Amino acid sequence: MAIPVEEAIAALSTFSLEDEQPDLQGLAVLISTERCATNSPIEYGDVSAYRLSLAEDTKAINQLNTLIQEGREMASLLYTYRSCVKALPQLPDSMKHSQPDLYLETYQVLDLEMSRLREIQRWQASAASKLAADMQRFSRPERLINGPTITHFWSMIKLLDVLVQLDHLKNAKASIPNDFSWYKRTFTQVSIQWQDTDSMREELDDLQIFLSTRWAILLNLQAEMFRANTVEDILQVLIVFCVESLELDFALLFQERHALLRVLPVLVVLATSSEKDAESLYRRIKINRLINIFKNDPVIPAFPDLHLSPAAILKELSMYFPSFSSQTRLLTLPAPHEIPPREMQEYPSHCDFKLYFYLIIRQYLIVNHIGAIRAEHDDFSIRFASSKNQMVILKSTDGADSDWSREVKGNMYDIVVEGFQLLSRWTGRVWEQCAWKFSRPCKDPASFDSYESSTTFFDYEKVVRWNYTPDERKALLELVSCIKSVGSMMQRCDTLVADALWETIHVEVQDFVQDKLDSMLRTTFRKKKDLSRILSDMRTLSADWMANTSKSEQEFHSLHQENEENKQNMIFPRPVAPTVAQVHCLQFLICELVSGGNLRKPGGLFGNSGSGIPIEDLKQLETFFYKLSFFLHILDYTATIGTLTDLGFLWFREFYLESSRVIQFPIECSLPWMLVDHVIESQDAGLIESILMPFDIYNDSAQHALTVLKQRFLYDEIEAEVDLCFDQLVFKLSEIIFSYYKRCAASDLLDESFLAACDDADKYSVRPLRFNEIFKLRRVKLLGRTIDLRTLITQRMNKLFRENIDFLFDRFENQDLCAIVELQLLLDMLKLTHQFLSKHLEIDSFSLILNEMQENLSLVSFSSRLASQIWAEMQNDFLPNFLLCNTTQRFVRSLKGPRQAIQRMDTPVPKPYFYCGSQELNLAYQSLAGLYSEFFGIPHMTAIVKLVGSRSLPWIIRALLDHIATKITSVAPKIAGLQEVLPKSIGLLPFDGGIAGCQRIVHEQLTWGTKSELKAEVLHGLKEVGSAIYWMGLLDLVLREVDTTQFMQTVPWLGMIPGSDGQVKVAECGNSPIVDLFKFATTAIVHNPVCPNPSSFKTMSKQAEAAGKKWFTYKDSL
Repeated sequence: MAIPVEEAIAALSTFSLEDEQPDLQGLAVLISTERCATNSPIEYGDVSAYRLSLAEDTKAINQLNTLIQEGREMASLLYTYRSCVKALPQLPDSMKHSQPDLYLETYQVLDLEMSRLREIQRWQASAASKLAADMQRFSRPERLINGPTITHFWSMIKLLDVLVQLDHLKNAKASIPNDFSWYKRTFTQVSIQWQDTDSMREELDDLQIFLSTRWAILLNLQAEMFRANTVEDILQVLIVFCVESLELDFALLFQERHALLRVLPVLVVLATSSEKDAESLYRRIKINRLINIFKNDPVIPAFPDLHLSPAAILKELSMYFPSFSSQTRLLTLPAPHEIPPREMQEYPSHCDFKLYFYLIIRQYLIVNHIGAIRAEHDDFSIRFASSKNQMVILKSTDGADSDWSREVKGNMYDIVVEGFQLLSRWTGRVWEQCAWKFSRPCKDPASFDSYESSTTFFDYEKVVRWNYTPDERKALLELVSCIKSVGSMMQRCDTLVADALWETIHVEVQDFVQDKLDSMLRTTFRKKKDLSRILSDMRTLSADWMANTSKSEQEFHSLHQENEENKQNMIFPRPVAPTVAQVHCLQFLICELVSGGNLRKPGGLFGNSGSGIPIEDLKQLETFFYKLSFFLHILDYTATIGTLTDLGFLWFREFYLESSRVIQFPIECSLPWMLVDHVIESQDAGLIESILMPFDIYNDSAQHALTVLKQRFLYDEIEAEVDLCFDQLVFKLSEIIFSYYKRCAASDLLDESFLAACDDADKYSVRPLRFNEIFKLRRVKLLGRTIDLRTLITQRMNKLFRENIDFLFDRFENQDLCAIVELQLLLDMLKLTHQFLSKHLEIDSFSLILNEMQENLSLVSFSSRLASQIWAEMQNDFLPNFLLCNTTQRFVRSLKGPRQAIQRMDTPVPKPYFYCGSQELNLAYQSLAGLYSEFFGIPHMTAIVKLVGSRSLPWIIRALLDHIATKITSVAPKIAGLQEVLPKSIGLLPFDGGIAGCQRIVHEQLTWGTKSELKAEVLHGLKEVGSAIYWMGLLDLVLREVDTTQFMQTVPWLGMIPGSDGQVKVAECGNSPIVDLFKFATTAIVHNPVCPNPSSFKTMSKQAEAAGKKWFTYKDSL
């Protein structure tokens, strides 16, 4: 019967797509920059529907936004510009006749790049002209048109910011003038045969002036602005807006704050074109406020590896703007690079300047804030999880209380806003610390690494590689992990919180326009017709009356004397958010209401008391005004999270590639890899699980290269570095894991009595590290690829175990037979390491790996690599050079030196983790192995039996017996030869000489004389035969002990128990336990209805019973 569709769909909810993979990476979603809620999708075309006379303002905003987009593309082109001259070939003398052709080809190549620079030149001239015209249009004192709105202010600031960045890039990129000089030279050569080149030469001269003049864009903008001399007011308004936004932390995103900081010093220079303008500006805003802003942020990020300094901008622009040179208080601000750190030590501790510089360092360095950041992260994570759980409960509750529902969703909204603020502040700190490091390069990088003291360092190394201390790298990695983890946590529940955010924003707007504005209409603005009209317009364009609660304006005015509680409107929350146009118009109307249509009055937007609005109402308006700017970013939830967690700028280094004249820097200079390498080198237990977080920087940078900079070659460079870095990560991470578990095994195998006798036994303990989460990573997202890290680590572990065993065998092959005990210790340690790792990874069995490395996998192979080496050592070194001490049952090396020299290779250079994993454990085990290195005895024979096993041991015995037979065969003729030299008989000795004389006579008659060498060979041969026989006696002792141990472990399972006479006897219960176990198992399996083949289990039980009976018969015969 077919399953209904409803049931099938309902069944899908029972499936879980989650697995055990932990979340150790950041977002794996692409950042969409094409559509976002902060931009109007219809270019504010719906603003005209509200009849606020904002057509001119809207048109200007759209024009400026278009210029901003074009300018950012120009800045991307300029930032990624790389010199073409370096790639041009140099002709040898033999090809000088081809020089004209080379000039033509060079010109064609460079002309394409110069055309892009000419396009930038034309665009900046057009942008400056349009921006100046826009300012002049809205600067007229007669107020002919409405505006500029807050959105318009932001558009002006962003366009001005783009112009400042372009000018700064043009000043910084040295390759552009170099390429242009080559281009001009080639143009001179190839244009000889051309006609009518005057216009081209004029265009070339204009481009040369543009490229060679510093701050040419700002100079052109200043000339365009002051053609009509009417922009002073709008400049002052923009400065007040920037100052208030910075002081009140009005900008939610860090990019907006940085844009304000970059634009503010330029605006100050433009607004003080004369003494009169300067006095007018300082009447509206105190100069101390400007100085405090510039002093608190002496370094501002401009591009990933370029920074700006307000003090430096002011000082440099004063040379191009003579009227600004009189502003001494602003020009005396210190730039960070002007005072090196060494000189700071010369100032007394009470010096204000030293204290200021110390505070600035503390502000920029993350390591000084990481404690507070950790606390913020932990507190936010707990509260966000709690709010999310409340949302889950709310969604699963039917007919929930409306007040409780509104409270839960309001809490979710507040926590999301707080999360955005945290992410913005944290990511801004990363940007600002990078800018600070770029402004303060390391002065003495050689002091960090002595072995590179003679090396010439790149400038990029001085600002990145040697400019971060270990503590600073740790703090930066922790902050990156905090940013990525919070961003990922918020992104995963985007669908859960979407309705709550929209509904809360709807409630916020409706509560303000329906209740708070209602109160203002009936009290404060009752007799102020103009202001009442503005409030009515605000209600008209944004109020959601829900049909049954709609009221006319006359009804509101007639009920102004009613009680507030009776007038409370009923608000029905709906997930309907305001549009960009509604937010834009509401901000405009609030500005109109507070400023009375005159933004040029002193005191700022909400900072004056001349508007006639009570303080409480002004506070409510100010709060709602700032909330409106947050709404759009919250509605654009995914794009905002992507922007706030984008750390791709940490990789880019285009400016330093150009200044260092290299194609690319090594990965040791790359900040993302430096963070990974810090985790590897420090082996900090708290950072191990964050080892993959820096790879999200590569994901971000690749995304930025393709979607923002739009340069494929940058993506290729990132991809190449990622491939290399990830290979290095797998290699080094596998070594760390292997070394850690090797240390654990070595520590566990240490004798307890040894540890008890040590005064510093703690040094042999192993600090715990957690690799469990890393072992679960089967899907690592990297540049769009999915990588199974667990499989790669498993493959690497299999290789390391084989390399380790091969190294141990190589080491043993370069030592004598006494080193067999050390080999056993190290192999036991390696086997325990394998057991530890096998709990987490699917590694090949240790016996398989060992047999493979012993070349003992064949069914007909009985002489393993180890057995062959043992026999070679016995034959070449042990039997010839060792003597037996019967008292101790040990063989010791002869003091007379080796009878035959043994040629050994040098011991291979070991990797640290091929021994015990740490220096202390290495020394402990070397001392332990040293106790057995000067003799051969029972411990060594036990090690041979254990390592060689029953498969290869008979081969050794056979070889030893053959060796004994060979020795006897070779010694027998020599003994016969010695017998021939002896006298046939010795007569009765004379007694006259006494005992000494008799002994001397016998000695003379038994002396072999010329046969002394033969005698030594015979005695040595007999010694070898004796040593071999005694060696086999030791082997027999060890084998008996092993057999006895195995027997005592086996007989209980065979139903045998010790008797009263000390002998074993058969238990009276009948069957042995092993037979009973098979019977019970067979019965349980056979009676199982799902058993596939019960007959096979019955056969197995009968075979076990028959084997048991044969065993009893065999024991009875014994």
